[in-house]
Amino acid sequence: MASLNDYLFVSGLLFAIGLAGVIVRQNIIVIFMCLELMLASASLTLVAFSRFHLLNGLPDYNGQVFVFFIITVAAAEVAVGLAIIVALYRARQTINVEELTSMRG
Repeated sequence: MASLNDYLFVSGLLFAIGLAGVIVRQNIIVIFMCLELMLASASLTLVAFSRFHLLNGLPDYNGQVFVFFIITVAAAEVAVGLAIIVALYRARQTINVEELTSMRG
């Protein structure tokens, strides 16, 4: 059976991969996916803490409730973020971050 440290290690690894992708990559879609990976790693941490924190012999479900709200906000973020990316692509014909230096067309 996996311990809390195993889940936290995987979550930290996912967060580090996502952070490296945000810092290193220049494609705005890849950056967006890496941000979502970081959000998923935070959700994994909350679920792990929720699972291993016992109250009266039962898991504490507060972390899982937070994850439900994170998923809800992430769905709205994806809709708005992809709309912004499509609008930027239509205006500039590129999704490279280095070429998007100004908000004016």
